[in-house]
Amino acid sequence: MEKKLVIKQDILNVLEKAGVKKGQTIMVHTSLGSMGYVCGGAQTVIEALIETVGDDGTIMMPTQSWRNLDPEVGVHWEVGEESWQIIRDNIPAYDKRITPTNTMGAVSEMFRQWDGAIRSDHPARSVAAWGKNAEYLTKDHDLSNIFGEGSPVGKLYELDGYVLLMGVGYDKNTSLHLADVRAEYQSKHMCTEHSAIKENGKRVWKAYETLFVDGEDFEQIGEAFEKEHEVIKVHLGNAALRFMKQRELVDFAVRWIEKNRK
Repeated sequence: MEKKLVIKQDILNVLEKAGVKKGQTIMVHTSLGSMGYVCGGAQTVIEALIETVGDDGTIMMPTQSWRNLDPEVGVHWEVGEESWQIIRDNIPAYDKRITPTNTMGAVSEMFRQWDGAIRSDHPARSVAAWGKNAEYLTKDHDLSNIFGEGSPVGKLYELDGYVLLMGVGYDKNTSLHLADVRAEYQSKHMCTEHSAIKENGKRVWKAYETLFVDGEDFEQIGEAFEKEHEVIKVHLGNAALRFMKQRELVDFAVRWIEKNRK
């Protein structure tokens, strides 16, 4: 497929068409490559988002560095089990200023370094935010509370925020993990995760209990959600954009999970 040329004005026009407005607080998930040939790349996308919500608005993106987890869970698949302990002993401690994102895309990777952006302290599941509510959304991101009440996505729910999917599907929709926390189902369980962090200025390999992250059915949830709720769909270059209210999505997903998961 030929890549369509996208300039900033195209993004501004499409965001307006989707219903993005000044003052909104929005969790944004992006795939730059899916949009086509974006003139200016990630910088253009971020500038358009910030200009659209304005100084009273807030943009938040996932900036996860999930490579900073135990090799036992499969995140270092390139090496054999004989190397696992070496990785545990040597992977650098999370530093929100410099630790890169993992598979979050070029936009998120640039956004975490954007002037005025604030990144949360979770060593594997961080977010970054810019704007009016950035500090509130990112502070106190507890090790064991990745996606629950009081986490960044939990606070987005409190603020009655929005979700914008730019060229990605519901499998990338982090807000659905809040529904996972809230729902009750038989197979729900906790797990122990490990990450390299700094404590009192020293690197430590830290164990922490958290809800097992499960997102295998997120695309099914999204498909069912769109049959019952308004999701504004527009196109930007080669990509589809979806804009929705986070509360509606999370509330629906809780019911869906409790009905369908075993």
